[in-house]
Amino acid sequence: MDITIHASFLPHDKPEASLAFYRDTLGFEVRNDVEYGGMHWITVGPVDQPGTSIVLYPPVASPGVTDDERRTIAEMMAKGTFATLLLATPDVDATFEKLQASDAEVVQEPTDQPYGIRDCAFRDPAGNLIRIQELR
Repeated sequence: MDITIHASFLPHDKPEASLAFYRDTLGFEVRNDVEYGGMHWITVGPVDQPGTSIVLYPPVASPGVTDDERRTIAEMMAKGTFATLLLATPDVDATFEKLQASDAEVVQEPTDQPYGIRDCAFRDPAGNLIRIQELR
């Protein structure tokens, strides 16, 4: 089989703040920016990986989700426990310094994990956990 990851979805509730974080702070390019019915979808991705995207979507647009489930999703997003994105970089310490200088919310400073990975963590404007691992 020849299968690749084309896109992954992350919820957002603040389109302008999310756009600024992924475009300006992480340096991703904007591939699509769609507003429809008062909702906003933004597709971003690393400049050097044109085949891989992240779709920032309004969770209220998910079909089949009840009002109670939407409230739960909103609560989990606010706590930062709903979604996670794992990124990689050749130098986690330099990446951490740049992100910290941008006022991104730090969750964990660069740490050598007992399972052999050095990583750090931030939250995006929607509360999603963004973990960044160092490539070795």
